[in-house]
Amino acid sequence: MKYVSAFLMAVSTYTILPVPAKCWRDESYPIMVVFLPFAGLVIGAIWYALATLLGAVHMPALITAAVFTLCPHALSGFFHLDGFMDVSDAVMSRRELSERQRILKDSHVGAFAVIMAASLFLILFALWGSLPEGADLRALILAPVCSRCVTGLSVTVLRSMSTSQYSGVYKKDMKKGCAIALAAELLIALIVSAILGVRCLIPAAAAALFAALSVAVNTRSLGGMSGDIAGRALTVGEAFAAAAIVAVSFL
Repeated sequence: MKYVSAFLMAVSTYTILPVPAKCWRDESYPIMVVFLPFAGLVIGAIWYALATLLGAVHMPALITAAVFTLCPHALSGFFHLDGFMDVSDAVMSRRELSERQRILKDSHVGAFAVIMAASLFLILFALWGSLPEGADLRALILAPVCSRCVTGLSVTVLRSMSTSQYSGVYKKDMKKGCAIALAAELLIALIVSAILGVRCLIPAAAAALFAALSVAVNTRSLGGMSGDIAGRALTVGEAFAAAAIVAVSFL
């Protein structure tokens, strides 16, 4: 029951999809991160199904590009985009560490957050608008899984900022178990991607790689790991996955 609750908690927290009421159990919270990739799998499956439907009805390219751009963010309730914007404000302020950390927790939206979010959506819209007809879109299913495996591992293993919601959550043995589970999930996702072919593997690997690079850069800049940094890394990883999907479509 603890694991079922953890799965339902992950879906209810990281997506807008409805789940049975009263699924929250405090003892399930530390292992909820293990099911973050499963929430990504649900989002990816819906993303791919919607993409297939749009292709079947020959939706105009610009409408398709807009839907592709918004779909994963809308399904997550723009939860991770919030972290992307918060970290953008903090890191791009170029202030000293204590001030960057204060900006990170500030609920106000700064200019850098708006600029970076607008740039992100512009780039994604341009990428999806450039997608050739008949492209292999199965990576839409697994890229969100890979990005979430990496960010889940990051919040489990890396030292958390003192203000992070993950600070002090994991006991040593629980941290090890969660890390092993997330690493196994990432390996499985990459193996499945490889079986599906190089056009699926490259975007999935890009999602994982660039999510990891984003974590590395931003934890160094902000003095530790946090949920906001995870959100930014996930968003960055999936943006590079989108670029990879379009790029390999021309091979």
